[in-house]
Amino acid sequence: MDPELEAFLPLFPRSDLTDPVAERANLAALVDRLPPPDTTGLEVETRTITADPDVPVRIYRPHEARGAVLWLHGGGFVMGDPDTEHPMAARLADEAGVVVISVGYRLAPEHRFPAALDDTYAALLWAAEHAAELGVDPERIAVGGHSAGGNLAAAVALLARDRQGPPIRFQLLHQPELDDRQETWSARNFTETPWMYRDKITTSWRHYLGSAPATPYAAPARAADLTGLPPAYVATAEFDPLRDEAVAYALRLLQAGVSVELHQWAGTFHGSQAILSAEVSQRQIAELAGVLRRALA
Repeated sequence: MDPELEAFLPLFPRSDLTDPVAERANLAALVDRLPPPDTTGLEVETRTITADPDVPVRIYRPHEARGAVLWLHGGGFVMGDPDTEHPMAARLADEAGVVVISVGYRLAPEHRFPAALDDTYAALLWAAEHAAELGVDPERIAVGGHSAGGNLAAAVALLARDRQGPPIRFQLLHQPELDDRQETWSARNFTETPWMYRDKITTSWRHYLGSAPATPYAAPARAADLTGLPPAYVATAEFDPLRDEAVAYALRLLQAGVSVELHQWAGTFHGSQAILSAEVSQRQIAELAGVLRRALA
């Protein structure tokens, strides 16, 4: 493991999704301890998208942005909201120079699949319809997210393709949670890795799916046909149970004729980019911003 990250392991809390309410509070407290992002160059606005039900979003607008990304937070489908995602969303908007629409989708287990995906698709429709108001080109809208948010980004790309919905220019899948089966080498062997481990993933999927079987829109790794999807950037962490399912998805996208950039970050673990003082974390965030900037330029 990267020595800068390893030094923080004793301070990194073990997250347990068996009590969703407590873990949401713990995540909020953890984010509160992070240094606040600089938003002086951004217009930040909280809006409510009229849908059934309504969807809260937080919009970050840099000056002269031409494109936008629908950004989906992580948290195992159980935790997170625009407040906890504020540090990452603001940094992406500032460094990438794109409008970031941070989506407050409904959380499990109170709202199981497909609630989060329905909210994400509603936000995509809204972004496409309000592109002029946002000051961006409707042909320059991307989707992206971390962990469970990476799942939703991949899933909404599948859904938009199948429904012939708004065009998605690009998908950014950062350490995505794509496969409920947990049959890959990393899923079977990284059972006690920092922050993300096998029992936590099992609990995450149980909260999200309940007793319902997984469909490709719930677990995009199950999709049989990946043709016609937008170009993708897929990033994985070396010591992450989710690593191999993301690598496999990237390879299948390539084999389906989709342009893909795949970056496996050596010495990292799931979510370690939150340790902002580490040089590897700084490179990760800079690369995510650079990828979005190039994709939407």
